[in-house]
Amino acid sequence: MYEKIKETAAWLKERMTTSPKTAIILGTGLGQLATEITDTYEFPYKEIPNFPVSTVEGHAGKLIFGKLGGKDIMAMEGRFHFYEGYNMKEVTFPERVMYELGIEILFVSNASGGMNPNFKIGDLMIIDDHINFFPEHPLHGPNFPTGPRFPDMHEAYDHKLIALADEIAKEKNIRVMHGVYMGVQGPTFETPSEYHMYHMLGADAVGMSTVPEVIVARHCGIKVFGISIITDLGDVETPVEVSHEEVQIAANAAQPLMTEIMREMIKRS
Repeated sequence: MYEKIKETAAWLKERMTTSPKTAIILGTGLGQLATEITDTYEFPYKEIPNFPVSTVEGHAGKLIFGKLGGKDIMAMEGRFHFYEGYNMKEVTFPERVMYELGIEILFVSNASGGMNPNFKIGDLMIIDDHINFFPEHPLHGPNFPTGPRFPDMHEAYDHKLIALADEIAKEKNIRVMHGVYMGVQGPTFETPSEYHMYHMLGADAVGMSTVPEVIVARHCGIKVFGISIITDLGDVETPVEVSHEEVQIAANAAQPLMTEIMREMIKRS
């Protein structure tokens, strides 16, 4: 696997005309942020050697290079999920490639279901920490030489980047919440009782991605900032049916605010 990672990175390096230090992962319904990137050139996943291909509706499936906030960046429009049938090494393959390309800061975004009673649909939740509820760990197996066998995870999400996001949100009068993200395998949305259980375990939002990517990024020494768009709410007393289409609609509506924060963060970081 490590040889494939280096092979993919070498293929991209031969074709890259920029030197990004920052990467962004755009999740379900969040691809509109890609339209903010200027001076772009891109590579569909299917054309990149060894790269998985996203199968989820709402995930375009391409690497975009260009500028955002005046800085060179790379963006993943569409990510890979455990529920699609990929193993965790495949799910986190892009983060390994990012490390080989010299990425130092990773912004991750996702659409998630909220359990915190203070949340509203469309809220932005800055991820303070996560709970890994996936059945397979992305670092399981032989250790990659990019980090220690037992990496420390006490600051999975960079405190300075979180403080910067809060500062920008306050300046721009954007409502942001904070919370713990629970990563689960999916692909079913949660039952009311599952929402209740996850909240009791200490989570404020739940989704089917992000956690494996963050673990691997941190193993590589890449700093991480994470943000969730709360696209639905789970409550035992008032269960609400949710669809993938509704999640996309809610995510689309909140995108401009998330974009404004991320663009300014990249500019200042």
